[in-house]
Amino acid sequence: MQLPNYDFLSDSTEDTSTRFVTFITPSLKRFDLAVLTTNRFYGKKLVTDLQFGKTAIIGPDDLEEEGYLEYAFKLSEEEAEELRQFLYFVVGTVNFTD
Repeated sequence: MQLPNYDFLSDSTEDTSTRFVTFITPSLKRFDLAVLTTNRFYGKKLVTDLQFGKTAIIGPDDLEEEGYLEYAFKLSEEEAEELRQFLYFVVGTVNFTD
């Protein structure tokens, strides 16, 4: 089968590392996350909430951006703050690969 006149802007395959983590916060909110490390996204991580199918590209700067986690994962301020505390340990410092 042939694809009809698709204009590919990018198509690449890469080895990645994925961390699956499940935890319950002090407010009893459960998170089931997949944290993908890749050479894309300028060193940021691809974080997926497996319960709700929400994904965001997250680096240290995104954790500092007000309302980013609330918007990306549809969380309350309290839930987002608890997730933010965990992600500070996961995301770390961005290292450029280019």
